[in-house]
Amino acid sequence: MNNVIKLNTPATPTTPSAPSIAASAMLVELRIRQWTASVLDKSASKQVIADHNAAAKVARVYKDLLGDCAEMRDMQLFAPRARKRHYEMTMPWSDTGLRLLPTAQYFKYTEVVNQLQIEFYALANKLFGAYQWKIASAQADLGSLFNPHDYPSEAELRSKFSLVVSYIPVPQTGDWRINIGKQGNEQVQAHYDQFYRQALSDAMGSVWERAHEALGRMSERLDYAEKGTKKVFRESLVPNVLEIIDLMDVCNITNDPAMSDAAAALRKALQGIDTDDLRQDAGLRRVVKRSVDEVLSSIPSLDM
Repeated sequence: MNNVIKLNTPATPTTPSAPSIAASAMLVELRIRQWTASVLDKSASKQVIADHNAAAKVARVYKDLLGDCAEMRDMQLFAPRARKRHYEMTMPWSDTGLRLLPTAQYFKYTEVVNQLQIEFYALANKLFGAYQWKIASAQADLGSLFNPHDYPSEAELRSKFSLVVSYIPVPQTGDWRINIGKQGNEQVQAHYDQFYRQALSDAMGSVWERAHEALGRMSERLDYAEKGTKKVFRESLVPNVLEIIDLMDVCNITNDPAMSDAAAALRKALQGIDTDDLRQDAGLRRVVKRSVDEVLSSIPSLDM
């Protein structure tokens, strides 16, 4: 969905302005820094190339500095999990790492981020506590590949780990305070208006895309007759769609009536129903599938 804005393309004067979302959303950036515990050994790489009579730079030897270190492995698994949760609660905005956070989602998001920070630094402290012992173990594992200069001091190690969240207001179209002259200012204004409209469209499109994926999965699972071959129902089938309904509510920053109507229809269809009910009741499956399919057919084209 990313789009490149060409600076020599003027905005179309007849294009209506996108609604301002400055009061209903903010920009948020999640930055996770951590030591990789891996380093390129140039000397060993050259030796491998020479031993195999290979061309220069076709092989590289990377050393796993801490060997089989559970503490380091836990840290490495944490980052993608934290970023996934961050992406689930926000919407796309730009390629710079900034994401759009609806204000209705702010308190829930900060609660989740606070827990992630607690977990991150708890894992980091476990690693710091085991660091010297892991270096000693790695020395035996690496043999002649061991180089003490590959390892940062404990103070340097601590500085390599951080989890920081930054909140930034969404710039409003028409709000420019740069001194480049009237013509230049108008040109920059036009370019930002174009970016703003496209970024907002992409953000809302991402919500529809998530809804389409979850509802399509539910519709497929519900599609079997009472005496037909039963399909596997995970316990998360209904909770996943309920989560999508909540997402459609809090992320509807443009007050799109189609999204509001879709969320209301789904909430009504699933009220008081759990996954086990759908497993056991063929009539209920048909009713819920019909409601889900109606919402699916109402979702704007996503060019998928």
